[in-house]
Amino acid sequence: MRIPFGTISVTEKSKDLIQEILHSNRLSSGRYVREFEKKFAELVGAKEAVAVSSGTDADMLALAVLYDFGAERGDEIIVPALSFVATGNAVLAAGFTPVFADVDRKTLNIDPLRIEEAITEKTRAIMPVHLMGKPADMDVIKEIAGRHKLYVIEDAAEAHGAEYKGKRAGSLGDMGAFSLYVAHIISTVEGGIISTDNEAFAEVLRSLRSHGRACKCKSCVLNTASAYCEKRFGNNGGGDIRFVFERIGFSSKMNELEAAVGIGNLDIYQEILNKRRENLYYLLEKIRQFNRYIVSIEKGPHEEIGPHALPMIVQEESRFTRNQLVKHLEKSGIDTRDLFTSMPTQCCGFKFTGHKPGDFPNAEYIGKNGIHIGVHQDLGKAECDYIIDTLEEFLTGNT
Repeated sequence: MRIPFGTISVTEKSKDLIQEILHSNRLSSGRYVREFEKKFAELVGAKEAVAVSSGTDADMLALAVLYDFGAERGDEIIVPALSFVATGNAVLAAGFTPVFADVDRKTLNIDPLRIEEAITEKTRAIMPVHLMGKPADMDVIKEIAGRHKLYVIEDAAEAHGAEYKGKRAGSLGDMGAFSLYVAHIISTVEGGIISTDNEAFAEVLRSLRSHGRACKCKSCVLNTASAYCEKRFGNNGGGDIRFVFERIGFSSKMNELEAAVGIGNLDIYQEILNKRRENLYYLLEKIRQFNRYIVSIEKGPHEEIGPHALPMIVQEESRFTRNQLVKHLEKSGIDTRDLFTSMPTQCCGFKFTGHKPGDFPNAEYIGKNGIHIGVHQDLGKAECDYIIDTLEEFLTGNT
């Protein structure tokens, strides 16, 4: 049996839209990107959603918004030490300084107790990551942020469908940044999107994704039809508004073909979510029998986990290494991924931050001993049972 890590659902509706878009010759960001944004915002429970070209760009642009609201280059953003490296990269790309806090080994998420000690007069925001779709402790994080007048930007890359106390990920902070990469529940193949209730933030985001230009309407007349735009030359003789740049920006637009795939995914979102959640919760229940040697996350009473993948962490008592476990799973046809690393101490690119091994013990332990495997919608009970049987087979020979 072969169990790949991820999959993508491309619906017949998406294929029809792609053909229509190709025949129209209007492939850049236009009406279908707007439609996807509107539907995504409704799904998350936010007033606005702004589509961009990747999940990393979603993080980066959400952070760059803060310059319009008092932040300065070099200011600090608190992030968990353990995450996919895009989180740290985005902070740097946006012109800020990442300040790392250790994680809780049970939740994989930023430890709220470590946040307060990381705050300085230069801190501007906290960026919690809902790692593996498990919601971070948002009540405590928002309370800390409120006391220190900080913004909260959710890195919800893996958290499609996650819920915390009745609210969906992406509606819990000032902004939520999602990845729409091929392995995620909602995919546009490549892509990202930022959700927010703040219309001023959304307006700045639309400017940032297009080089920082002053042209930032929610729906652009020129992108949907050859029509006259009253705003284009109505800026007191300043020329074409499309060539007036109000801020440092990026080239991060989503195109119509990607949006077409995303629209199809939204149509079957609940079906995908239900199947993946069924797989994840079944595996979480079954894997508890191995807790002495391998542990995973647990679902709290106040949450629903966004079923991105099944994380597993090899415990100290185990007589085997992560690499031995990975080798067995891979030879058995089960695709694996490392459970990321401690960015400041296990990623060479962040050496300049001056941290040393031991500074983030929980993130480092998971970085050395954690993996994750797929729970996607193409898997069924037979595949889930095969995963458990394969783990049991391995543990029988190595414990």
